[in-house]
Amino acid sequence: MNSPLDFINDPVVLRIAKLLLWILAIVIFIGFLRRVLKKRIDNVSVRYKAQKGVEIIGYVLITLLILMAFTVENIKDYTIIIGLFTAGITFTLQELILSIAGSFYIFFVKVYKPGDRIEINGIKGDVIDIDSIYTTLMEIGEWVSSDNYSGRIVKISNAFVFKGPIKNYSMDFPFVWDELNILITYDSDVALAKKLVLEKATDFLSEYTKSSLAKWEEMVEHYYIENAKIAPTLAISPTDNWIAINLRYITDYKLRRITKHELFEQIVQALMATDDKVKLASTTLQLLKIPELDIHLKQ
Repeated sequence: MNSPLDFINDPVVLRIAKLLLWILAIVIFIGFLRRVLKKRIDNVSVRYKAQKGVEIIGYVLITLLILMAFTVENIKDYTIIIGLFTAGITFTLQELILSIAGSFYIFFVKVYKPGDRIEINGIKGDVIDIDSIYTTLMEIGEWVSSDNYSGRIVKISNAFVFKGPIKNYSMDFPFVWDELNILITYDSDVALAKKLVLEKATDFLSEYTKSSLAKWEEMVEHYYIENAKIAPTLAISPTDNWIAINLRYITDYKLRRITKHELFEQIVQALMATDDKVKLASTTLQLLKIPELDIHLKQ
């Protein structure tokens, strides 16, 4: 009859026990290092990267320990069991494994980083954290207009980096093109309106234009992409009711809403000061009076 001591002294049991103790020691050491880094490093960005680096090193060490624990001489006796066990674990935890692989992909390929504004799996927001399983976003949009925060924190599996497109608003070119339509009447001085709109836009957006030009030149050197016009441009489109002056300009991806608001205010003030040479258009309705009918009936 086998005694409990025989089970404890079994080489396989001892090997597994040692493996678990080493894994526990590594996890405790990682937690200790993270606390030390949090206290010693004041810069938020550097502290975040250091803590993530420690986590990744810990995962690598644990993986190596597991591989070393099973690469022993007696492994031949357990190859079938280990193979079936690994296949079952892989199938059951395929989403988890894909998420962990996604975290390595995000870290090394630099798909996005904390602080970037991205859209992934139909959800748009600012990245506020990336761990081994999830990417955490501060959501923008949904029931609020433009690029305002909704107030919801969204966690998205890192596995989605392999499943669909990722739209990054700030990775290499932290600017976006936006448009503003100015509507004027047909009896307005179109040439004067174009001149004022372009002057105000060029003056107001000069800093954005200068900053984005340097970034765009880096983009052209790094990617296979044609050069683009960074300065504000105009396009005229007549309609049945008014003339639409379409202003296209570049702005910071996080300041799109406020830029459009302030730019529109300045343009409207300039157009209103033209003594009715330029008139802003709006939808109008003309009501026609039905003529009176004079009916005579013959006897």
